[in-house]
Amino acid sequence: MMNIALFGPPGAGKGTQSKMLLEKYNLTYIATGDMLRTEIAEGSELGLLARSVIDRGQLVSDEIIVQMIEKKISTNPDTKGFLFDGFPRTVVQAYILEGLLLKMNTSLNSVLSLEVPEEELVRRLVERGKTSGRSDDTPEVIQLRLREYYDKTEPVAGYYRDLGIYTPIRGIGAIEEIEHRLDEAIVSSLKNTWLNVVLAGPPGAGKGTQSAMLAEKFNLVHIATGDVLRKALAEGNELGLQAKPYMERGEMVPDEIVIRLIEKQMMHHQHARGFLFDGFPINIVQAYILDGMLKKMDSSLACMINLQVPTLESINRLLQRGKTSAATSCDANAEIILKRLLEYETQIKKVDSYYISQKKFIPIEGIGPIEEINDRLSRQIEEAFKGIR
Repeated sequence: MMNIALFGPPGAGKGTQSKMLLEKYNLTYIATGDMLRTEIAEGSELGLLARSVIDRGQLVSDEIIVQMIEKKISTNPDTKGFLFDGFPRTVVQAYILEGLLLKMNTSLNSVLSLEVPEEELVRRLVERGKTSGRSDDTPEVIQLRLREYYDKTEPVAGYYRDLGIYTPIRGIGAIEEIEHRLDEAIVSSLKNTWLNVVLAGPPGAGKGTQSAMLAEKFNLVHIATGDVLRKALAEGNELGLQAKPYMERGEMVPDEIVIRLIEKQMMHHQHARGFLFDGFPINIVQAYILDGMLKKMDSSLACMINLQVPTLESINRLLQRGKTSAATSCDANAEIILKRLLEYETQIKKVDSYYISQKKFIPIEGIGPIEEINDRLSRQIEEAFKGIR
């Protein structure tokens, strides 16, 4: 998910910029003021509760506000992310928001603050007051509202500065110029976000070729199960020797061996931008373990892409590869190839279902020119990049 909090004092232009961000990134809008008015107008249980508090001349509590936000979040499970306008207003609310997003296995990507000189804010609001008829658009009330905003939001800004996700945005200039600055800040914040992708597909689907191209294009660490196993075997280390008999028979290497090798690779590249897993996970146990390994690194999987290639095509490709210098010990034996394909299909079904339930499964046709397939994969990864935590 892409989650953004947009700050700005009265008159900074949050409303205008919010509309553009919502449309551009396909986000769900969460503005506490609008939500409060909607709940009251609909006469919902939360609305009636809020109305009773307001009628007593009191401020609506965090508890009520949070329930409204949680309701909004829970009713938009398929969203690409959220744009929070005017929330959080206090450090306590910042902690609360962190907890709410954590429940969804996500967090804020960036906190953007529109910065406009006070004299310009006063000028804008006074001008607005001439046509809006709002009683709070007078110079005296405007000054009070600005002081209140700065007093309340400075501690929140400090909280997000410490987290490294707070970015001040110059709010002076043409609307399109300000939009461009916001967009640049969002893109920059995503560069610091891990992108983890699984590329699955039967033996002969072209995973190795595509993974290498994608890893270079998106600056990811390519972890290929086959390469890791062959390297361990060539080095003659303990894990390589344990894997050798399984590889020679064309059988799946036990999870215990594969996982130890992959974890070693991940820890060696723990400062990477992300990982592209090629041929892993191959079964449901490995899928569970991968989630655990990524969580240990405070990250998660963005998507699992499955290259769809017919069985006969896979067999033909592997037999052809068996005649080249790129052949493996299993590629020239049709019986072993068929055994590998059948074992793959049996195991991968549960993995597919696992990622389908998480809405992270993306099937891609694996037939066609290499560049054409790569374009299909790249488009899907770019979409996944917009939706990661």
